[in-house]
Amino acid sequence: MRGLYTLAIHAYTAAVKAAALFGNAKAKQWVDGRRQRPKPDNDQSPWVWFHAASLGEFEQGRPVIEALKKEHPEIKVSLTFFSPSGYEIRKNYPLADEVLYLPVDTLKNARYWVERHHFVAAFFIKYEFWFNYMTALDEKHIPLYYISLILKPEQYFFKWYGSWFRKQLRHVTHFFVQDDTTMELLNGIGFDNVTRCGDTRFDRVAAIAKQAKTFPEIEAFIHGRQCIIAGSSWPPDEKLLIPYLQKLPENYCMIIAPHDISEKHLRQLTEQLNNSQLNNFQLYSSLHPEKESQVLLLNTVGILSQLYQYARFVYIGGGFGVNIHNIQEPVTFGCPVVFGPKYKSFKEAVDLVRLGGAYSINGQEELNSIFDRLIHDEALYQQASQTCRKYLESQLGATETIMKRITSTFSV
Repeated sequence: MRGLYTLAIHAYTAAVKAAALFGNAKAKQWVDGRRQRPKPDNDQSPWVWFHAASLGEFEQGRPVIEALKKEHPEIKVSLTFFSPSGYEIRKNYPLADEVLYLPVDTLKNARYWVERHHFVAAFFIKYEFWFNYMTALDEKHIPLYYISLILKPEQYFFKWYGSWFRKQLRHVTHFFVQDDTTMELLNGIGFDNVTRCGDTRFDRVAAIAKQAKTFPEIEAFIHGRQCIIAGSSWPPDEKLLIPYLQKLPENYCMIIAPHDISEKHLRQLTEQLNNSQLNNFQLYSSLHPEKESQVLLLNTVGILSQLYQYARFVYIGGGFGVNIHNIQEPVTFGCPVVFGPKYKSFKEAVDLVRLGGAYSINGQEELNSIFDRLIHDEALYQQASQTCRKYLESQLGATETIMKRITSTFSV
Protein backbone atom coordinates (compact mmCIF):
# COMPACT_ATOMS: atom_id res chain seq x y z
CA MET A 1 0.00 0.00 0.00
CA ARG A 2 2.87 2.38 0.73
CA GLY A 3 4.12 1.76 -2.79
CA LEU A 4 0.75 2.75 -4.26
CA TYR A 5 0.65 5.85 -2.05
CA THR A 6 4.13 6.91 -3.14
CA LEU A 7 3.21 6.22 -6.77
CA ALA A 8 0.24 8.56 -6.36
CA ILE A 9 2.60 11.22 -4.94
CA HIS A 10 4.86 10.86 -8.00
CA ALA A 11 1.85 11.08 -10.33
CA TYR A 12 0.65 14.27 -8.63
CA THR A 13 4.15 15.77 -8.85
CA ALA A 14 4.35 14.94 -12.55
CA ALA A 15 0.96 16.59 -13.13
CA VAL A 16 2.09 19.78 -11.37
CA LYS A 17 5.33 19.85 -13.40
CA ALA A 18 3.32 19.47 -16.60
CA ALA A 19 1.05 22.35 -15.55
CA ALA A 20 4.15 24.46 -14.86
CA LEU A 21 5.48 23.74 -18.36
CA PHE A 22 2.19 24.91 -19.84
CA GLY A 23 2.39 28.26 -18.07
CA ASN A 24 0.49 27.77 -14.81
CA ALA A 25 2.14 30.39 -12.55
CA LYS A 26 1.25 28.77 -9.24
CA ALA A 27 2.44 25.35 -10.44
CA LYS A 28 5.72 26.92 -11.56
CA GLN A 29 6.22 28.42 -8.11
CA TRP A 30 5.45 25.02 -6.56
CA VAL A 31 8.08 23.33 -8.77
CA ASP A 32 10.73 26.06 -8.61
CA GLY A 33 10.46 26.28 -4.84
CA ARG A 34 11.40 22.61 -4.52
CA ARG A 35 14.37 22.58 -6.90
CA GLN A 36 17.03 23.24 -4.28
CA ARG A 37 17.58 20.42 -1.80
CA PRO A 38 17.60 21.75 1.79
CA LYS A 39 20.99 21.25 3.44
CA PRO A 40 21.58 19.63 6.83
CA ASP A 41 23.33 21.43 9.66
CA ASN A 42 25.97 20.09 12.02
CA ASP A 43 24.97 21.74 15.30
CA GLN A 44 22.88 20.08 18.00
CA SER A 45 20.51 22.95 18.69
CA PRO A 46 16.97 21.73 19.37
CA TRP A 47 14.70 22.26 16.35
CA VAL A 48 10.92 22.06 16.11
CA TRP A 49 9.24 21.54 12.75
CA PHE A 50 5.89 23.16 11.90
CA HIS A 51 4.18 22.24 8.66
CA ALA A 52 1.19 24.08 7.16
CA ALA A 53 -0.59 23.57 3.86
CA SER A 54 -1.06 27.28 3.26
CA LEU A 55 -1.60 30.64 4.93
CA GLY A 56 -4.78 29.77 6.84
CA GLU A 57 -3.19 26.72 8.45
CA PHE A 58 -0.09 28.75 9.30
CA GLU A 59 -2.30 31.19 11.22
CA GLN A 60 -3.56 28.22 13.24
CA GLY A 61 -0.01 27.13 14.05
CA ARG A 62 1.30 30.63 14.67
CA PRO A 63 0.04 30.98 18.29
CA VAL A 64 1.84 27.75 19.21
CA ILE A 65 5.06 28.89 17.50
CA GLU A 66 4.92 32.17 19.41
CA ALA A 67 4.18 30.49 22.74
CA LEU A 68 6.93 27.93 22.21
CA LYS A 69 9.52 30.57 21.32
CA LYS A 70 8.49 32.63 24.33
CA GLU A 71 8.89 29.71 26.76
CA HIS A 72 11.92 28.17 25.02
CA PRO A 73 13.85 30.88 23.11
CA GLU A 74 16.70 28.45 22.52
CA ILE A 75 14.54 26.39 20.16
CA LYS A 76 14.96 26.85 16.42
CA VAL A 77 11.90 26.65 14.17
CA SER A 78 11.68 25.05 10.76
CA LEU A 79 8.52 26.14 8.95
CA THR A 80 7.35 24.43 5.77
CA PHE A 81 4.47 25.06 3.39
CA PHE A 82 2.85 22.90 0.76
CA SER A 83 1.46 25.72 -1.36
CA PRO A 84 2.99 28.88 -2.83
CA SER A 85 0.21 31.05 -1.43
CA GLY A 86 1.42 30.30 2.09
CA TYR A 87 5.14 30.31 1.39
CA GLU A 88 5.24 33.54 -0.62
CA ILE A 89 3.45 35.54 2.07
CA ARG A 90 5.29 34.09 5.10
CA LYS A 91 8.75 33.28 3.72
CA ASN A 92 10.23 36.03 5.91
CA TYR A 93 8.33 35.13 9.10
CA PRO A 94 10.71 36.38 11.82
CA LEU A 95 10.15 33.62 14.39
CA ALA A 96 11.18 30.90 11.94
CA ASP A 97 14.86 30.10 11.50
CA GLU A 98 14.07 28.67 8.07
CA VAL A 99 11.00 28.77 5.82
CA LEU A 100 10.88 26.20 3.03
CA TYR A 101 8.57 24.33 0.72
CA LEU A 102 7.81 20.80 1.90
CA PRO A 103 9.83 18.41 -0.28
CA VAL A 104 7.73 15.82 -2.11
CA ASP A 105 6.56 13.09 0.28
CA THR A 106 8.75 10.13 -0.65
CA LEU A 107 10.35 7.97 2.01
CA LYS A 108 13.82 8.97 0.74
CA ASN A 109 13.02 12.68 1.07
CA ALA A 110 11.37 12.17 4.43
CA ARG A 111 14.30 10.28 5.95
CA TYR A 112 16.73 12.87 4.63
CA TRP A 113 14.55 15.65 6.05
CA VAL A 114 14.37 14.36 9.62
CA GLU A 115 18.17 13.92 9.67
CA ARG A 116 18.82 17.54 8.66
CA HIS A 117 18.48 18.99 12.16
CA HIS A 118 18.22 17.80 15.72
CA PHE A 119 14.41 17.79 15.68
CA VAL A 120 12.78 17.37 19.09
CA ALA A 121 9.17 17.62 17.87
CA ALA A 122 7.02 18.13 14.79
CA PHE A 123 3.62 19.81 14.44
CA PHE A 124 1.35 19.20 11.46
CA ILE A 125 -1.54 21.66 11.24
CA LYS A 126 -5.21 20.82 10.66
CA TYR A 127 -5.22 18.01 8.09
CA GLU A 128 -1.77 17.61 6.60
CA PHE A 129 -1.34 13.83 6.33
CA TRP A 130 1.99 12.97 4.70
CA PHE A 131 2.48 9.33 5.49
CA ASN A 132 6.14 8.91 4.51
CA TYR A 133 7.10 11.88 6.68
CA MET A 134 5.02 10.46 9.52
CA THR A 135 6.90 7.16 9.19
CA ALA A 136 10.32 8.84 9.11
CA LEU A 137 9.52 10.89 12.23
CA ASP A 138 8.45 7.75 14.07
CA GLU A 139 11.60 5.90 13.01
CA LYS A 140 13.66 8.67 14.64
CA HIS A 141 11.41 8.74 17.73
CA ILE A 142 10.49 12.39 17.08
CA PRO A 143 7.11 13.27 18.66
CA LEU A 144 4.47 14.30 16.13
CA TYR A 145 1.52 16.46 17.14
CA TYR A 146 -1.54 17.54 15.16
CA ILE A 147 -2.87 21.05 15.85
CA SER A 148 -6.50 22.09 15.22
CA LEU A 149 -7.25 18.77 13.55
CA ILE A 150 -10.74 18.31 12.19
CA LEU A 151 -11.98 15.08 10.59
CA LYS A 152 -15.21 13.99 8.90
CA PRO A 153 -16.89 10.54 8.83
CA GLU A 154 -16.59 10.39 5.03
CA GLN A 155 -12.78 10.47 5.08
CA TYR A 156 -10.82 7.39 4.07
CA PHE A 157 -9.64 6.70 7.63
CA PHE A 158 -13.17 5.58 8.50
CA LYS A 159 -14.00 3.55 5.39
CA TRP A 160 -13.82 -0.23 4.96
CA TYR A 161 -10.74 0.19 2.77
CA GLY A 162 -9.00 2.53 5.24
CA SER A 163 -7.04 -0.03 7.28
CA TRP A 164 -3.58 1.04 6.03
CA PHE A 165 -4.39 4.72 6.53
CA ARG A 166 -5.61 4.08 10.07
CA LYS A 167 -2.35 2.30 10.86
CA GLN A 168 -0.40 5.39 9.82
CA LEU A 169 -2.12 7.37 12.56
CA ARG A 170 -0.18 5.28 15.08
CA HIS A 171 2.82 7.48 14.25
CA VAL A 172 1.07 10.43 15.90
CA THR A 173 2.01 11.23 19.49
CA HIS A 174 -1.07 13.32 20.24
CA PHE A 175 -4.03 14.80 18.40
CA PHE A 176 -5.26 18.27 19.41
CA VAL A 177 -8.66 18.46 17.77
CA GLN A 178 -11.26 21.16 17.13
CA ASP A 179 -14.50 19.37 17.93
CA ASP A 180 -16.27 16.45 19.59
CA THR A 181 -16.94 14.75 16.26
CA THR A 182 -13.23 14.44 15.50
CA MET A 183 -12.54 13.14 19.00
CA GLU A 184 -15.31 10.55 18.70
CA LEU A 185 -14.11 9.44 15.27
CA LEU A 186 -10.56 8.90 16.54
CA ASN A 187 -11.78 7.18 19.70
CA GLY A 188 -13.92 4.92 17.52
CA ILE A 189 -10.87 3.55 15.67
CA GLY A 190 -8.86 2.99 18.82
CA PHE A 191 -7.07 6.28 19.54
CA ASP A 192 -7.34 7.81 23.00
CA ASN A 193 -4.35 10.16 22.65
CA VAL A 194 -6.78 12.94 21.77
CA THR A 195 -7.53 16.30 23.40
CA ARG A 196 -10.41 18.51 22.33
CA CYS A 197 -9.14 22.08 22.66
CA GLY A 198 -10.74 23.96 19.77
CA ASP A 199 -9.15 26.02 17.03
CA THR A 200 -5.89 27.79 17.87
CA ARG A 201 -6.65 30.47 15.29
CA PHE A 202 -9.18 32.03 17.67
CA ASP A 203 -6.28 32.80 19.99
CA ARG A 204 -4.52 34.45 17.08
CA VAL A 205 -7.42 36.63 15.92
CA ALA A 206 -8.19 37.65 19.51
CA ALA A 207 -4.59 38.86 19.85
CA ILE A 208 -4.92 40.81 16.58
CA ALA A 209 -8.10 42.45 17.85
CA LYS A 210 -6.41 43.57 21.07
CA GLN A 211 -3.53 45.10 19.12
CA ALA A 212 -5.63 46.65 16.33
CA LYS A 213 -4.47 50.14 15.47
CA THR A 214 -6.70 53.00 14.44
CA PHE A 215 -7.02 54.23 10.84
CA PRO A 216 -7.74 57.98 10.80
CA GLU A 217 -8.41 58.01 7.05
CA ILE A 218 -10.97 55.21 7.42
CA GLU A 219 -12.59 56.99 10.35
CA ALA A 220 -12.80 60.15 8.26
CA PHE A 221 -14.44 58.19 5.42
CA ILE A 222 -16.98 56.61 7.80
CA HIS A 223 -17.61 60.01 9.40
CA GLY A 224 -19.94 58.81 12.13
CA ARG A 225 -21.98 56.52 9.89
CA GLN A 226 -22.63 52.81 10.36
CA CYS A 227 -20.32 50.70 8.19
CA ILE A 228 -20.82 47.39 6.42
CA ILE A 229 -17.64 45.63 5.32
CA ALA A 230 -17.56 43.06 2.52
CA GLY A 231 -14.36 41.07 3.06
CA SER A 232 -12.61 38.94 0.43
CA SER A 233 -15.42 39.32 -2.08
CA TRP A 234 -15.48 37.47 -5.40
CA PRO A 235 -17.45 38.47 -8.54
CA PRO A 236 -20.53 36.37 -7.57
CA ASP A 237 -20.58 38.16 -4.20
CA GLU A 238 -20.11 41.58 -5.79
CA LYS A 239 -22.96 40.82 -8.18
CA LEU A 240 -25.23 40.72 -5.11
CA LEU A 241 -23.62 43.53 -3.12
CA ILE A 242 -23.70 46.22 -5.82
CA PRO A 243 -27.50 46.15 -6.32
CA TYR A 244 -27.99 46.46 -2.56
CA LEU A 245 -25.99 49.69 -2.54
CA GLN A 246 -29.01 51.32 -4.18
CA LYS A 247 -30.92 50.62 -0.94
CA LEU A 248 -28.21 51.63 1.51
CA PRO A 249 -29.54 54.19 4.03
CA GLU A 250 -27.88 57.61 4.08
CA ASN A 251 -26.40 56.97 7.52
CA TYR A 252 -24.58 53.85 6.22
CA CYS A 253 -21.48 53.30 4.15
CA MET A 254 -19.79 50.19 2.78
CA ILE A 255 -16.19 49.08 2.42
CA ILE A 256 -15.67 46.42 -0.26
CA ALA A 257 -12.41 44.49 0.01
CA PRO A 258 -12.14 42.28 -3.11
CA HIS A 259 -10.18 39.05 -2.95
CA ASP A 260 -8.62 39.99 -6.28
CA ILE A 261 -7.16 43.51 -6.15
CA SER A 262 -5.57 43.38 -9.58
CA GLU A 263 -5.96 46.44 -11.76
CA LYS A 264 -8.11 44.44 -14.18
CA HIS A 265 -10.62 43.36 -11.53
CA LEU A 266 -10.78 46.78 -9.89
CA ARG A 267 -11.51 48.30 -13.29
CA GLN A 268 -14.33 45.80 -13.81
CA LEU A 269 -15.70 46.55 -10.35
CA THR A 270 -15.66 50.31 -10.88
CA GLU A 271 -17.41 49.83 -14.23
CA GLN A 272 -20.14 47.84 -12.48
CA LEU A 273 -20.55 50.60 -9.92
CA ASN A 274 -20.74 53.24 -12.66
CA ASN A 275 -23.24 51.19 -14.64
CA SER A 276 -25.39 51.00 -11.53
CA GLN A 277 -25.26 54.79 -11.39
CA LEU A 278 -23.29 54.58 -8.13
CA ASN A 279 -20.68 57.24 -8.67
CA ASN A 280 -20.06 58.11 -5.02
CA PHE A 281 -17.20 55.66 -4.41
CA GLN A 282 -13.45 55.94 -3.88
CA LEU A 283 -10.37 53.73 -3.99
CA TYR A 284 -8.41 53.39 -0.76
CA SER A 285 -5.13 54.24 -2.52
CA SER A 286 -6.54 57.61 -3.59
CA LEU A 287 -8.88 58.25 -0.68
CA HIS A 288 -9.82 61.87 -0.02
CA PRO A 289 -11.57 61.94 3.37
CA GLU A 290 -12.94 65.42 2.67
CA LYS A 291 -14.81 64.05 -0.36
CA GLU A 292 -18.09 62.53 0.74
CA SER A 293 -18.70 59.05 -0.67
CA GLN A 294 -20.69 56.04 0.40
CA VAL A 295 -18.50 53.22 -0.92
CA LEU A 296 -14.79 52.55 -0.45
CA LEU A 297 -12.93 49.93 -2.52
CA LEU A 298 -10.03 48.54 -0.52
CA ASN A 299 -7.23 47.96 -3.05
CA THR A 300 -4.51 47.00 -0.58
CA VAL A 301 -3.65 43.99 1.57
CA GLY A 302 -2.74 43.50 5.21
CA ILE A 303 -5.23 45.75 7.00
CA LEU A 304 -8.63 44.10 6.51
CA SER A 305 -8.47 42.04 9.73
CA GLN A 306 -8.09 45.27 11.72
CA LEU A 307 -10.73 47.23 9.80
CA TYR A 308 -13.46 44.93 11.09
CA GLN A 309 -13.36 47.00 14.29
CA TYR A 310 -15.33 49.64 12.36
CA ALA A 311 -18.05 47.33 11.03
CA ARG A 312 -21.63 46.98 12.22
CA PHE A 313 -21.84 43.68 10.35
CA VAL A 314 -19.78 41.91 7.70
CA TYR A 315 -20.30 40.04 4.46
CA ILE A 316 -17.63 37.37 3.85
CA GLY A 317 -16.95 36.29 0.27
CA GLY A 318 -16.21 32.95 -1.32
CA GLY A 319 -19.44 31.19 -0.40
CA PHE A 320 -20.62 31.03 -4.02
CA GLY A 321 -17.34 29.43 -5.10
CA VAL A 322 -15.23 26.79 -3.38
CA ASN A 323 -15.65 27.98 0.21
CA ILE A 324 -16.05 31.05 2.38
CA HIS A 325 -13.03 32.95 3.64
CA ASN A 326 -12.12 33.49 7.28
CA ILE A 327 -15.01 34.62 9.50
CA GLN A 328 -13.08 34.47 12.77
CA GLU A 329 -11.60 37.94 12.34
CA PRO A 330 -14.92 39.84 12.18
CA VAL A 331 -16.48 37.61 14.84
CA THR A 332 -13.67 38.69 17.19
CA PHE A 333 -15.05 42.24 17.02
CA GLY A 334 -18.62 41.07 17.66
CA CYS A 335 -19.66 41.52 14.02
CA PRO A 336 -22.51 39.33 12.77
CA VAL A 337 -21.49 37.71 9.48
CA VAL A 338 -23.33 36.95 6.25
CA PHE A 339 -22.02 34.60 3.54
CA GLY A 340 -22.97 32.33 0.66
CA PRO A 341 -24.03 28.67 0.82
CA LYS A 342 -20.57 27.03 0.72
CA TYR A 343 -19.59 27.22 4.39
CA LYS A 344 -20.05 23.80 5.95
CA SER A 345 -16.34 22.91 5.94
CA PHE A 346 -15.83 25.48 8.71
CA LYS A 347 -16.96 24.51 12.19
CA GLU A 348 -17.25 28.10 13.40
CA ALA A 349 -19.52 29.02 10.47
CA VAL A 350 -21.77 26.01 11.07
CA ASP A 351 -21.89 26.76 14.80
CA LEU A 352 -22.70 30.45 14.35
CA VAL A 353 -25.43 29.83 11.77
CA ARG A 354 -27.02 27.45 14.28
CA LEU A 355 -26.62 29.91 17.16
CA GLY A 356 -27.81 32.97 15.25
CA GLY A 357 -24.58 34.95 14.93
CA ALA A 358 -24.15 34.22 11.23
CA TYR A 359 -26.46 33.96 8.21
CA SER A 360 -26.11 31.99 5.00
CA ILE A 361 -27.77 33.32 1.85
CA ASN A 362 -28.45 31.78 -1.56
CA GLY A 363 -29.17 34.85 -3.65
CA GLN A 364 -30.18 38.49 -3.95
CA GLU A 365 -33.54 38.24 -2.20
CA GLU A 366 -32.03 36.61 0.89
CA LEU A 367 -29.13 39.08 0.99
CA ASN A 368 -31.53 42.01 0.82
CA SER A 369 -33.66 40.51 3.59
CA ILE A 370 -30.90 39.82 6.09
CA PHE A 371 -29.09 43.11 5.38
CA ASP A 372 -32.39 44.97 5.96
CA ARG A 373 -32.94 43.12 9.24
CA LEU A 374 -29.40 43.76 10.52
CA ILE A 375 -29.77 47.44 9.65
CA HIS A 376 -33.28 48.10 10.96
CA ASP A 377 -33.95 45.46 13.65
CA GLU A 378 -31.80 46.60 16.57
CA ALA A 379 -32.84 43.73 18.86
CA LEU A 380 -31.88 41.15 16.22
CA TYR A 381 -28.58 42.89 15.58
CA GLN A 382 -27.63 43.13 19.26
CA GLN A 383 -28.50 39.49 19.87
CA ALA A 384 -26.41 38.35 16.86
CA SER A 385 -23.47 40.53 17.93
CA GLN A 386 -23.59 39.22 21.49
CA THR A 387 -23.75 35.65 20.16
CA CYS A 388 -20.53 36.24 18.21
CA ARG A 389 -18.75 37.67 21.27
CA LYS A 390 -19.83 34.80 23.50
CA TYR A 391 -18.81 32.26 20.88
CA LEU A 392 -15.35 33.80 20.62
CA GLU A 393 -14.90 33.67 24.38
CA SER A 394 -15.91 30.00 24.43
CA GLN A 395 -13.26 29.14 21.83
CA LEU A 396 -10.21 30.76 23.43
CA GLY A 397 -7.46 28.84 25.22
CA ALA A 398 -6.46 26.13 22.72
CA THR A 399 -2.84 27.31 22.65
CA GLU A 400 -2.55 27.19 26.45
CA THR A 401 -3.99 23.65 26.49
CA ILE A 402 -1.49 22.50 23.87
CA MET A 403 1.46 24.09 25.65
CA LYS A 404 0.59 22.42 28.94
CA ARG A 405 0.36 19.03 27.28
CA ILE A 406 3.52 19.17 25.20
CA THR A 407 5.59 20.56 28.10
CA SER A 408 4.61 17.53 30.16
CA THR A 409 5.30 14.97 27.42
CA PHE A 410 8.73 15.94 26.12
CA SER A 411 11.67 18.00 27.27
CA VAL A 412 13.36 20.55 25.08
